[in-house]
Amino acid sequence: MDRLSGWARNDTLVPFGVLAVLAGAVWTAVGLAHHYPHPIIGWLPLPVGVILAGRACWLASRAADVDDGTRRFWRHLTVACVLFLGGIVANVVDAVGGPEPSQRVGAITLAWYLAVLAVTLWALLRLPSWQRTRSDWLRFSLDTCIVLVATSVFVWHFSLREHERWMSQTGSAGAMLAIVAVGVISVVTFVKVAFAGAGQLDRRAVQVLAAGSALSTLVGGMSPFLTSFPYLSSSLVAVPVATLSIQLAATAQRRKVGSPPRERRRSLRINVIPYLAVAAMDALLLSTPSADPAENDIMKVSAVALTMLVIARQIIVLRDNRCLLAAVDAHVADLNRYQGELTHQATHDHLTGVANRVLLDSHLDQLLRAGTAVHVALLDIDDFKTINDRHGHRTGDRLLAAVSSRLTATVGAAGLVARLGGDEFALVLAEPDPERVREILGRVLVALRANSAPVRSVASVGATTSRPGDTPEELLRRADVAMYAAKALGGDRLHWFDPAMDELAAESARLGSDLEQALRRGEMFLLYQPIVELPSHRPAGVEALLRWRHPDRGLVSPDVFIPIAERSGLILELGRWVLESACRQAALWQQRYGTDAPAKVSINVSARQLAEPGFVAEVEDILRRTGVDRSRLLLEITETAVLDPGPALAAVRELRDRKLRIALDDFGTGQSSLSLLLHCPVDVLKVDKSFVSGTAATSDAGAVIVENLIGFTTGLHLEAVAEGVETAEQAERLSAAGYRLAQGYLFSRPVPAEIIEAQLTGVLAKR
Repeated sequence: MDRLSGWARNDTLVPFGVLAVLAGAVWTAVGLAHHYPHPIIGWLPLPVGVILAGRACWLASRAADVDDGTRRFWRHLTVACVLFLGGIVANVVDAVGGPEPSQRVGAITLAWYLAVLAVTLWALLRLPSWQRTRSDWLRFSLDTCIVLVATSVFVWHFSLREHERWMSQTGSAGAMLAIVAVGVISVVTFVKVAFAGAGQLDRRAVQVLAAGSALSTLVGGMSPFLTSFPYLSSSLVAVPVATLSIQLAATAQRRKVGSPPRERRRSLRINVIPYLAVAAMDALLLSTPSADPAENDIMKVSAVALTMLVIARQIIVLRDNRCLLAAVDAHVADLNRYQGELTHQATHDHLTGVANRVLLDSHLDQLLRAGTAVHVALLDIDDFKTINDRHGHRTGDRLLAAVSSRLTATVGAAGLVARLGGDEFALVLAEPDPERVREILGRVLVALRANSAPVRSVASVGATTSRPGDTPEELLRRADVAMYAAKALGGDRLHWFDPAMDELAAESARLGSDLEQALRRGEMFLLYQPIVELPSHRPAGVEALLRWRHPDRGLVSPDVFIPIAERSGLILELGRWVLESACRQAALWQQRYGTDAPAKVSINVSARQLAEPGFVAEVEDILRRTGVDRSRLLLEITETAVLDPGPALAAVRELRDRKLRIALDDFGTGQSSLSLLLHCPVDVLKVDKSFVSGTAATSDAGAVIVENLIGFTTGLHLEAVAEGVETAEQAERLSAAGYRLAQGYLFSRPVPAEIIEAQLTGVLAKR
């Protein structure tokens, strides 16, 4: 109905075509129980429908931006509608022009109808089709024959078997011929759409024509069942259905003017048509009564004919498959020629030309299996992200290429240089002398400090020596630990792996492994720390805080597990769980406490989440599923997450556009806090606790900062929340300075949701 109403808006006369169909159906249905003294009334809507269809075809042929083939098609259908109108008039004369109503179809009427069919067939066959091979057309011809044989048998069996009684009423076999011809048109249209396409003619328009012709054929085939009602005719419904389909198809064509033509899409559905036809014929053969030998013979001959056609089609398919196999064999030789090139591409980095991770692992595995002493160094360019941001990715790529060249030149034949991804490289030195290895790695650092690169590059290098039983993964892990230790010491240096570092790394790895299972085991939970108004201490909201209760270690501090989650990428899964759990809790409070529910529920969002593609859509999905009121949510982000323009800042702006409030957490600790407010849209500033209860709070400078922050937040129409309030004196000082929101241990530690609910219930009970 939506599609029909859309068409009606483009052609205000479509409803008249629909009314013609309904009028014909109602007239015919009532006529089965009531004798019409003036049957001509039932024929009156038919010419109107034909005129409307012709008008729609003419307008479609005159539409702008259609190709010549499409324009020609609609012109032909316009001519067909004119001929159709003549046939309808002649049919009316035959039906009601005599002394008594009849279903007679005269020669003149038949001539008009056959002219309509001829013009329509010509229009269809002249449509341009997609390019097909000779074998394709042969299969198409066989499929068409199969469908035509099956359709003809079914039309004969269910409609035309009683042709003698029908001919005695209609006066000729013309009506039978018309029905069969319309069936042929329907079949050809369907096959045309399914196989040969229709050039730039709108596919939906052709489908509407196909459906209309099929339905019109079905209704027209009911004529033998109306021989006892001479004042009725199946044309009273079949003609309006056909004209309405033409009108809708032409309107659909006009709606698609200017749209690019649909590309040909291969489909396997046409291939099942022959087998469905055979199955239907077999079912009809089995259901035909054996008392009628002539009919049984016709069914058997038709079934045999269909079977032979399907066999011929299968022979063609087998021949095509054989040709296809020959073509495949020819391509195998070409594929072998490319194998060497593909192998090189699969084992080397496309940007720098050095080995990639695949070749590195293979090379290390061979050396370790052979028992060769191996030294592995992992190298990471310091501040490479800053280089990319300041000078552009093209400069960054040139730097990577230059680093690769220098590494290759310095290492030479002594080892293998590989790029692991990003700005991380690995060096494999099969050198038994450790001092010789130190000398090579020292030269590597000297080469990277040279100034001839696009920008000066320094690197952190971590190195380790193989041990019995090592694997490539273990060697790289130890080198990675040493490399991060070099970065922690300031970078631009070489650091060798130490067993004590291994213990620390192993401990961190074990904790990371446990963290991977924490959500599934139900070890993660949320606490909620109240945010209060000053000076009244009335509740103003809560902040959701993630906690981890380890089965052996007890409560693990967020300062310990959050960095592990950031490094491993688990922060994405944890952040998603926090967001959904907090939203579900907020929605539950809304349902239970209404306006007394926490006015704000703050939820922390990590930098990794903000930079993740699809994060905004994920937030919208969670809001939809939980049903939480977005006006009660406050998403907290850190300054470092949006310090540079990029996906994270774009995500924040889109979240604001979607009516979600944003808070800037730990404000004042970053390097560009004030300038950040110029391009990052926020609603709330959460002043870091170091200015409230830390060492900065006790200094004169810290006090001045706290007092002046509230001034410019008011001018910028931002809310300010003071974090880490621990004493009543601090709360009084903040209130005097103008702060109206605060949170900290003075008011409440983070508590479970049940305690928040108990407080809310207590407030309600006092009313």
